[in-house]
Amino acid sequence: MTVPQQNLWAPWRMEYIGGLGTEADGCFLCRAVAHPEDDAGAYVLWRGPATITLLNRFPYSSGHVLIAPLAHVAEPEELPDAVLLEIMQRTRDAKRVLQRALAAQGFNIGMNLGHCAGAGLPGHLHQHVVPRWSGDTNFMAVLADAKVIPQSLAEVRRLFLAASAELGLH
Repeated sequence: MTVPQQNLWAPWRMEYIGGLGTEADGCFLCRAVAHPEDDAGAYVLWRGPATITLLNRFPYSSGHVLIAPLAHVAEPEELPDAVLLEIMQRTRDAKRVLQRALAAQGFNIGMNLGHCAGAGLPGHLHQHVVPRWSGDTNFMAVLADAKVIPQSLAEVRRLFLAASAELGLH
């Protein structure tokens, strides 16, 4: 029995694919740092004294958050202890907000350092906070090598900021 081909439209992927390996417009994190007037458009969630927290425009799952130092630095050892501490504090706070905003049941948290480790932007280190849910894997990832992201970035940002305010964070 043959199954008819199904199409899954994900036009945002082309923007990601087209930008792989290029930084013609510079680092997207540095652009977000330099343009606070466009926080909504860049999906910025928080700005701290030494860090910026924003939604990943090409998420692994809904609510995928990135936390980066304001400085364009590639390696953790290049950062002062105070900046490393702020990254971890924002990680803790983002996890707490995502539990409230999206009812996340688990998390993948970490950094990809270097191309061979999966870093899409190896020049500007950043921490990933990826919310997870029981049963959040489905046949799409197995059969079609595709992920289904059920919420828009704008909606996730709205929910995140509301939960952040409820919790008294940033």
